[in-house]
Amino acid sequence: MTLVKDSAPATRKARPAARTTARRPGRRRENLAGYLFMSPWIAGFLLLTAGPMVASLYFAFTDYNLFNTPKWVGFANFTKMLDDPRWQKSVEVTAKYVVIGTPLKLLLALGVALLLAQSRRGQSFYRAAFYAPSLIGASVSVGFVWRSLFSDGAVVDRTQTFLGFHVGGWVGNADWVLYCLVALTVWQFGAPMVIFLAGLKQVPRELYEAAEMDGAGPLRKFWNITLPMISPVLFFNVLLETIHSFQIFGSAYVVSNTYCGPADATLVYTCYLYQQGFKNAQMGFAAAMAWMLLLAVALVTAVLFWSQKKWVHYEEDAR
Repeated sequence: MTLVKDSAPATRKARPAARTTARRPGRRRENLAGYLFMSPWIAGFLLLTAGPMVASLYFAFTDYNLFNTPKWVGFANFTKMLDDPRWQKSVEVTAKYVVIGTPLKLLLALGVALLLAQSRRGQSFYRAAFYAPSLIGASVSVGFVWRSLFSDGAVVDRTQTFLGFHVGGWVGNADWVLYCLVALTVWQFGAPMVIFLAGLKQVPRELYEAAEMDGAGPLRKFWNITLPMISPVLFFNVLLETIHSFQIFGSAYVVSNTYCGPADATLVYTCYLYQQGFKNAQMGFAAAMAWMLLLAVALVTAVLFWSQKKWVHYEEDAR
């Protein structure tokens, strides 16, 4: 009797261990299946993103022309870059493009979003029509069309002549060609407009009704209610569009007929990087330029994140 009573608890304690052992192969099969499904992305990330980034970081400290073995030169590419007047020109042109183009694009996107946020007939059509340029604006064909519109004797030239402005074609004018690129990026305001529109839809109507009862006008309601409530969306658009502006290449390359001129007027940073890497076969110098661009974008992003504490209002902070 004593042996039977002692063996029963031992048998009951062994069952959970058997169940745990039985579950492990099932979990391993699930994990293996998950890794198999993720393998295309993992392989693409390692071969097409992480691998080239590590290689470019090494090339940035070498003298490499795509044909010979890279030679280690340390920080020579970076010191050469800072002494290069064309590199300085590319930084100036890019900074000017970012400072002018990004705010104008966001202002237009916010203005149109405010108009479309109101209920009206054909609202879906207007949203699609305003969003369409964002889908096709970065294509090469649109760049060719834009260059033809702003050339000498084209539509823009004839229109401004009719209005009494004798500027000529913007594409061939070193003082105006950059504004041609700014006009092209502002024309692609559809993507931030949709994001602004989604943010405006989340603003409670009760706030506007209370402000109207207190006698607030449209400008005061916009400044004290709309802007604070959509400030997270505004921050997201500012961050995203600023990063995109630093990466401009296709429109500048096509509109300037592949030489980023005249007089380096459209020599944006990525265009000069392309010239050094693939036209002049200075891949080490181009890699150093790419990492300098990455550091610049990271610095601007850090400044934006630091500044958001002063002007971005989240619901969690209000609580």
